[in-house]
Amino acid sequence: MGTFQIEGGHSLKGEITPQGAKNEALQILCAVLLTPEKVIIENIPDIRDVNKLIAILENLGVKIQKLGKGKYSFQSDDLNLGYLESDQFKKEGSGIRGSIMIVGPLLARFGKGYIPTPGGDKIGRRRLDTHFTGFINLGAEFKFNKSERFYGVEAPNGLVGADMLLDEASVTGTANIVMAAVLAKGTTTIYNAACEPYLQQLCKMMVAMGANVQGIGSNLLTIEGVASLGGCNHRILPDMIEIGSWVGLAAMTKSELTIKNVSWENLGQIPSTFRKLGITIEKKGDDMYIPAHTDGYQIDTFIDGSFMTISDAPWPGFTPDLLSIILVVATQAKGEVLIHQKMFESRLFFVDKLIDMGAKIILCDPHRANVMGHDFKSSLKATTMTSPDIRAGISLLIAALSAKGTSTIHNIEQIDRGYEDIDGRLKAIGAKIVRID
Repeated sequence: MGTFQIEGGHSLKGEITPQGAKNEALQILCAVLLTPEKVIIENIPDIRDVNKLIAILENLGVKIQKLGKGKYSFQSDDLNLGYLESDQFKKEGSGIRGSIMIVGPLLARFGKGYIPTPGGDKIGRRRLDTHFTGFINLGAEFKFNKSERFYGVEAPNGLVGADMLLDEASVTGTANIVMAAVLAKGTTTIYNAACEPYLQQLCKMMVAMGANVQGIGSNLLTIEGVASLGGCNHRILPDMIEIGSWVGLAAMTKSELTIKNVSWENLGQIPSTFRKLGITIEKKGDDMYIPAHTDGYQIDTFIDGSFMTISDAPWPGFTPDLLSIILVVATQAKGEVLIHQKMFESRLFFVDKLIDMGAKIILCDPHRANVMGHDFKSSLKATTMTSPDIRAGISLLIAALSAKGTSTIHNIEQIDRGYEDIDGRLKAIGAKIVRID
């Protein structure tokens, strides 16, 4: 396992540019399987999860050419579908949760798709029912090898459009079903569809490829199937989760930071949620400016005077991926806040590390934590800890950068799964961080 050593207590200063969005990249990369023509994608983040998916595509036979930093061409004109039933794929596909999204485009184009039980963050139960129920609605036959935990869907006669109401607004589930439906015969309607910017970007890309998708940005998508799709050029949005991470970092370390080219129109409630913690965020063109909070920041209350509750919800609600950041930032705020993680029952279990550092947190149950801020009257204490998942990992890193003394974080591969060159970019704005392999 890799390790970070972090000397905390230093203010940072400068500009930082967010990487391409991890969650969008995983969807967009799977969509290249929908066409035999060349697809060019820009702003692909150089992170572990994305690189694993690119390797899977390459082993599947996709011709991949790197055109520049974050810019690649993909051509899926001569695929090796036998790879899908190989032991190699069973191992590689189980290493990344995003691999589930290759099933929809392969099913649509070739009449079959397979996937081992995918990996990813250990943040609670993340079922796959929405994906496969959608495929079955489109006419596919579901297969499951219980001993090998290997899933498959087959539709040798092609898919047929259908009306469906999703049991949950799953982002990856919606993406998978839409990618299958764009090549199905007839009309598909998907109600309770996810409508995150990632999903909007996927739909816009497929429209550029020749798909007919209506209702983009809403929770009701209507897809008229087409016979085939062509190539296109696509640019991935900046990563809104990383943008929120930098906001939290600036506040906790009393740093003056400018986050470049944030695509404000795609940030949803992220700025307003951080403002509820008392953090000043200024819009300067398409940049975001956070001044140094030398006097700290105070959590708002509701209009009746009761203390603040911040929870996650499907888009356009607040993204669950940033609740860990909100929680750690609250540990040095003035006031208290209830953090309610509704979607995943294990995502708050990293708070024991923050408690060890001196944070005042009561973990009420697996979904709720009450945070009483220090108002910077006492610093968090440096400690040794292990990163359990991507978002908890970056939260612990932010805590370490604000703490007094030198902290050690093990298992930093979890952080590398979602953040490109995190230590290099932090050093560029003044952080004291060392990577030890």
